[in-house]
Amino acid sequence: MDERKKKVLHAIIEDYIANAEPVGSRAVAKKYGLGVSPATIRNEMSDLEELGFIEQPHTSAGRVPSDKGYRYFVDHLMSREALNAQDINTVRQALAVQVSEMEDFMRSCCNLISRLTNYTTMISLPQQGQGTLQKLQLTAVNDYQLLVVLLSSNGLVRHKLINMPRPISAKLLQRIETLAAARLVGLPIASISYQHIREVVMDSEQHQRQLDEAFAILQQILPPPGGHKVFTSGIFNMLAQPEFRDLDRLKDIFALLEQDSRVKELLLSGGIEQSAGAVSVAIGAELDAADIQDCSLVAAHYYINGEEAGSIGVLGPRRMSYSKTMSLMEFIAKELSRTLSNKNRT
Repeated sequence: MDERKKKVLHAIIEDYIANAEPVGSRAVAKKYGLGVSPATIRNEMSDLEELGFIEQPHTSAGRVPSDKGYRYFVDHLMSREALNAQDINTVRQALAVQVSEMEDFMRSCCNLISRLTNYTTMISLPQQGQGTLQKLQLTAVNDYQLLVVLLSSNGLVRHKLINMPRPISAKLLQRIETLAAARLVGLPIASISYQHIREVVMDSEQHQRQLDEAFAILQQILPPPGGHKVFTSGIFNMLAQPEFRDLDRLKDIFALLEQDSRVKELLLSGGIEQSAGAVSVAIGAELDAADIQDCSLVAAHYYINGEEAGSIGVLGPRRMSYSKTMSLMEFIAKELSRTLSNKNRT
């Protein structure tokens, strides 16, 4: 593509992102100072349409970008918008809070991204069956209740209150905790089998009834391997977009966002780059989901202590502000990775 076509395409996409109205040659000539006549711009627009970068939605109307046009814009024409100090401080202050429960913290993070982008946000929590076992703590609340705390290397904190059929001695609890630390801490959670647990319990050399009780405790500590839990926020931000004033077009999008399995698939199929903070963009048909092909997804992984923990993503119209959104998502993914890694070491 020659330089003049690039400038015309850049102008069309910038104007359409800003105004959500088809762009004509006169508007390009008047607003963007390309130094050529509207007639020349019309010729360039005709060429761009033949090449598949822009489309004409109606006869005699202006042009709008195609998926191919947006992709070329994101990959070759767009400059990332620098974040302002206010956005940077807002993110850092929001992530500086104490993390007592991962779910509450990640739900707040999801809401934050939605507010900053004005798009629909999706976030997956660290997967329960992934990471390594980092800490195991057993605390007797009373004679018949036991508090179990599990911490994994991917930042998952799991609390569970277990009701015991009979009192269990503090000595046995301490013995189980010590043996578990020696035998299980550092192992991948997904690889810890009931045989591992049985070996820990048998080493305690206690009465068989107490062994059975201890075995029941340890079985309940380890979360079963499973898929990422997801949160969404800002679904109704879609209503503010001119493309979705027709509520019938929103029904399929809302239906998808209500299904955790579809949201997980969406985050996983978004072509996310495999490095901390790297941002990927899936546009229209690239999402491989017919019900949201009027949308684009900007997404990134976050990491805890170098391990992939989950993904964050924003879903908006194809006409989204890629420049600012990509910069913001890159910054949040890096800050989230740094924050969770630091919190996990304390």
